[in-house]
Amino acid sequence: MLLADQGQSWKEEVVTKEAWTQGSLKASCLYGQLPKFQDGDLTLYQSNAILRHLGRSLVWHQPEQNLTRCLATDAGLYGKDQREAALVDMVNDGLEDLRKLCVHLVRHNYEEGKAQYVQELPRHLKPFETLLSQNQGGQAFIVGDQISFADYNLLDLLLKHQVLAPACLDSFPLLSAYVARLSARPKLKAFLASPEHMNRPIFGARKI
Repeated sequence: MLLADQGQSWKEEVVTKEAWTQGSLKASCLYGQLPKFQDGDLTLYQSNAILRHLGRSLVWHQPEQNLTRCLATDAGLYGKDQREAALVDMVNDGLEDLRKLCVHLVRHNYEEGKAQYVQELPRHLKPFETLLSQNQGGQAFIVGDQISFADYNLLDLLLKHQVLAPACLDSFPLLSAYVARLSARPKLKAFLASPEHMNRPIFGARKI
C-alpha cells in the first residue's frame, strides 16, 4: 500500500501454504516467519521493522516531483521532526496491539469469539479517533500534515475491520472520513482496485 501510493515499483513473491510447509523457506528466514523484505543488499524481517525502514528511507516531495532516497534526518514518511516521529511510533505500536488481537481472533477463536471482539472493538478504535480529532480537527493525517507509514498501517487495519465488521466505523465519523479520504488518493485508489490486491485473501486462508 505504501509503495503503491508513493509511486514505487517492487516485486512481490507470494508463498503458498504448500511451499511454506515444505520447511526449507521457513528454515532460511531469520525468525522462521514472513514477511521478508529485500532492499538492495539489506534483508529485513518483521513487518514493523520494514515499515520503519521505508518511513526513514523514502522522502515525500511535491506531487509533481519524484520520491527519492533520503537521509534519516530529512522529512520522509516518519514525521517532519523528532516529536512527530515519536507520535508516529506511538500510533504504530497501538496499531500493532490491535492487529495482534485481530490475528488471534481470526486464527484461533473466530466462531466463538467474533461477537465479543466486535462488541469490544469500539474501545480499541477510540484512541485513533481521538488522535485524529487532535490533529487539525481530523481533516489531515494521524500525525502532522503529511502522510506517514503509520497512516498506511492504520488504513490497512481499518479496511480489514470493515470486512470483519462492516459497521465498525459508524460511531467514528473522523475515522470513517479518514478511510474514505485516504482510499481516494489516486495511486492508492488504483492499487486497492487492482486484481493483485482484490484477489488476495484479507485474513490469509480464512473466509470472512
